[in-house]
Amino acid sequence: MTAAKSAQPPPPSSSSPINLSLRGSLLALATLTLISFTYLSLNSLHSPLQSSSSTPPPTLLSSKVLEESDLEQLSDVYHSPEVFSLNYAEMERRFKVYIYPDGDPNTFYQTPRKLTGKYASEGYFFQNIRESGFRTEDPDRADLFFIPISCHKMRGKGTSYENMTVIVQNYVESLISKYPYWNRTLGADHFFVTCHDVGVRATEGLPLLVKNSIRVVCSPSYDVGFIPHKDVALPQVLQPFALPAGGNDVENRTTLGFWAGHRNSKIRVILARVWENDTELDIANNRINRATGHLVYQKKFYRTKFCICPGGSQVNSARITDSIHYGCIPVILSNYYDLPFNDILDWRKFSVILKENDVYRLKQILKDISDLEFVALHENLVKVQKHFQWNSPPVKYDAFHLVMYDLWLRHHVIKY
Repeated sequence: MTAAKSAQPPPPSSSSPINLSLRGSLLALATLTLISFTYLSLNSLHSPLQSSSSTPPPTLLSSKVLEESDLEQLSDVYHSPEVFSLNYAEMERRFKVYIYPDGDPNTFYQTPRKLTGKYASEGYFFQNIRESGFRTEDPDRADLFFIPISCHKMRGKGTSYENMTVIVQNYVESLISKYPYWNRTLGADHFFVTCHDVGVRATEGLPLLVKNSIRVVCSPSYDVGFIPHKDVALPQVLQPFALPAGGNDVENRTTLGFWAGHRNSKIRVILARVWENDTELDIANNRINRATGHLVYQKKFYRTKFCICPGGSQVNSARITDSIHYGCIPVILSNYYDLPFNDILDWRKFSVILKENDVYRLKQILKDISDLEFVALHENLVKVQKHFQWNSPPVKYDAFHLVMYDLWLRHHVIKY
């Protein structure tokens, strides 16, 4: 027995070649793992839009995000191009809207054959939402619910404000009683669209609609009860445009500033009184009559550096979008105005925003903007032109898609 025990090989010591080899292999493997992990971590920090795996992350599947070159090009006009890119891709992939059935076809919206006029944004949205991939026929899949009322059409039929309010109230109350979706959130996940002042006035008679639901309106001034964190500013666009978009034409812009319009607000009266006789500012206290020549008004946008956009008594954002389209830097002259896509775009990178009291120093403020600053503003303005144009069918990043993006952002904060 003793001889048998002594014949067995001794247990390997911690310094045996086998142990050393095993420990060396494990150490090398751990080192490689650490190096790989560090590399991937650093790579992900420097490339936030690219996954370290060959398979795209779930939030980017079936979606195209802005390329790095696009992000660099657009970084001057977005508050955060990376965040916008990722959220936009997720919106395209996931966002769904249920459209309630229309009411009386003689009262509610029917898409016209021609989408023209200063209230055409309303018509474009109604048409775009129906032809887009955001629409769902299954209300259980919907993130938001669209109430298709058109006070503009009712007004065109001669309906009084009082009757419009009654019609809207009856329709909304019928939806509340027929469907369970309003009561789940008290209407916080519902929205309606109007680009006419009568729409704002008609719906004001229904407090539960105004206070609870999201209003997408072309009158985003605070005096109509606009709530920035809840409501959405709809860009008022006059399409089709009379002339092509302006761009890369700064050398042709020899007039310092331009405005022509009705004096239907205090700030417009002051603007005309102070500057209508100035030789460097082209200020007219009435609209330019067509009799003065073909497209005279639009051509003035081409020759001007800064187009004055004073607040008016009614919907007036069409002047802003005209300025953007024709390449004339918009000068927002208003104390309270929520600009379209304000939470997406940095308006100070392509416009001049002034308080109404600045009207007395308007000329000097504009002259103090250097040539380099003006060129930068103009270049950025050209970048955002596509965001202020409607298309049918809708096109990626156009006005419809940015309105939907604004709605997408707001649906995330609905908590009940």
